[in-house]
Amino acid sequence: MCRHTHHRNALFCIIPPYMLDQIVSKGSPEQRTKALHTLAMDNTFRALRLAAPPLAQAEVPQPLVSPHKRRTVFTADGSQELPGSIVRVEGQGPTGDPAIDEAYDGLGATYDFFWEVLERNSIDGAGMPLDATVHFGHGYNNAFWNSMQMVFGDGDGEIFNRFTIALDIIGHELAHGVTEDEAQLQYFNQSGALNESMSDVFGTLIKQFALRQNVEQADWLIGEGLLMPGINGRALRSMSDPGSAFDDDLLGKDPQPKHMRDFVVTYEDNGGVHINSSIPNHAFFHTANQLGGFAWEKAGRIWYEALRDSRLKPNSGFRRFAGLTEDIAQRLFGHNSAERKAVTAGWSAVGIKI
Repeated sequence: MCRHTHHRNALFCIIPPYMLDQIVSKGSPEQRTKALHTLAMDNTFRALRLAAPPLAQAEVPQPLVSPHKRRTVFTADGSQELPGSIVRVEGQGPTGDPAIDEAYDGLGATYDFFWEVLERNSIDGAGMPLDATVHFGHGYNNAFWNSMQMVFGDGDGEIFNRFTIALDIIGHELAHGVTEDEAQLQYFNQSGALNESMSDVFGTLIKQFALRQNVEQADWLIGEGLLMPGINGRALRSMSDPGSAFDDDLLGKDPQPKHMRDFVVTYEDNGGVHINSSIPNHAFFHTANQLGGFAWEKAGRIWYEALRDSRLKPNSGFRRFAGLTEDIAQRLFGHNSAERKAVTAGWSAVGIKI
């Protein structure tokens, strides 16, 4: 159950504003127009969320007796109306529309991960139906979670592909709902970067679990396939090698740091939430890589239990979260365990001493 039901977070988008700003600065007239349009819509949605009344305590759903998937995919059909028209519901077969079917499959893969690995019944732990809208707007270069559903743009077809193409993007955005339900990490500075990092961690774990990949087989990329072939980049972010995901004349160079000594101090992007998230991302990668095997079995469990720990406060930063992960690794596996030592080493590798 949600610990802070009256707090309302910002809109959670997969494309950070600094990437859109680069397109506005360097893109063609058509690219600039679509980037500006995306930024304007994102800002409007944020304003609407902040102005809306918070959910009442009575609206928190009660646990269901038997967990099961309840997916509904809508299409906005190029409009900006939400949720749009229903195009696929639970149990129906593929439609042949890649965006619809990828969204449906991605919702299912995310549900399966949380239930089968963490015994969590949907995003809120209480069987929340999973809804998604595809084909939102014209050339909308983003995907977001608005506390009620997923929304996917089709991209501009020049820089960004359709936003349903990457399972880890779907998992990332839905995982914001898990963090929103459990920890309410404020979307500013280190707590905001930690919020983003938790979504990247779950996003890559959902992809790895769906593909049954171990730590060596996984690509540790967020958003592989999203960047169009003409863009010099592999993905939006790299957890194994932050700063290497893209280096393009239009988008610039991936600005993510690997270590606390390179922490980016900025007032943009809510204090760099999409930039500095790479530091806890990289700590998780190091921890999982040192433990080997399937990342969701040990490292993923430790991170999830830390997210749920009552000692994690809305304004917690990296060091507090790191301390919680070590404490939980010790509780689950023992003080002298390889798991606890891997957690300590993982955080040390990014300059955070526990």
